[in-house]
Amino acid sequence: MPAIRGGRFAITGGASQVGSHVAEHLLNGGASQILLLDNLSLGSPDLLQPLLADARCTLIRADVLRLPELIDAFDGMDGVFAVAALMATSIGRDPWTGLDVNIRGLQNTLESCRHQRVRKIVLSSSAGVYGAPEDVPTTETSPLRWQSLAAPMTLYCASKVVGEGLARLYMERYGVDYVALRYTAVYGERQHRRALVGGHIAETCERIRAGLPPLLDGDGSQVYDYVYAGDVARANLMAMESEIAGEGINVCSGVETSQRETVALVAKACGANVQPQMRESSTAARLPSAGRQVYSREKAHRLLRWEPEVSLAEGVRRVLSWVDRRESE
Repeated sequence: MPAIRGGRFAITGGASQVGSHVAEHLLNGGASQILLLDNLSLGSPDLLQPLLADARCTLIRADVLRLPELIDAFDGMDGVFAVAALMATSIGRDPWTGLDVNIRGLQNTLESCRHQRVRKIVLSSSAGVYGAPEDVPTTETSPLRWQSLAAPMTLYCASKVVGEGLARLYMERYGVDYVALRYTAVYGERQHRRALVGGHIAETCERIRAGLPPLLDGDGSQVYDYVYAGDVARANLMAMESEIAGEGINVCSGVETSQRETVALVAKACGANVQPQMRESSTAARLPSAGRQVYSREKAHRLLRWEPEVSLAEGVRRVLSWVDRRESE
């Protein structure tokens, strides 16, 4: 399998939060070349400047819907990290483009890997493949439960299932090895606001720093599994270097935290005594509220020896530090 040190890697969606964290870890791991592919319709090159200051890292304006651009970029690459995707909110606004990116864009990525004989692809999948989670814990064999989902979330979740199916097809038919990593609620520095859950942490930091009350969706009792973007990036690199192929693996903290508890952690990090304000929550692109949300990370530990290293409290402090630095620039 491709070794990180000395290896050459391409990242689709390279200007995204997860893509940029993967690039950062690749640089720290000694990769010799990193191509960040992004059409910049959502990501910002400004956030990538610290990475692009390293001569090994290059930003290429490319779109996963344009197959020739991917084929050209993947020439000589040892591995590809397929991060590019649209979230449920974007799919709800424009289902044509959303499904094209998540399905046809991934198929283009896989086809380009086949054409250029790329050895392995690590796919950014999602815990959305389970839909509305009911199992305790939710394991990699849990089914997709979509009947209670709003239409945009149904389309998003189904697109991730189709994406994993395409990856399996390309492995079985063409020998392109893959690992699909199923993230829960990703948060961290370089947070994008399309994240339905993780983006709330950065938003809360910004509101408290601005002297505004933090916001809760409804009463804030809904629980999530938050996983730090740097830990997600580590999982990507470990999956790339491993001998594991053809697997879907949960990347999660395994810890339930309510939105109200998360707001309290942010307030503590800010040194602020504030009362949150409730707002009506739109369910159009959200999973139904559940009393439990427990994801198993046993498979990630067994196959990759991966465990999360950054606690939510520490991760919140890092997000706050990033928000403060950005505001001071």
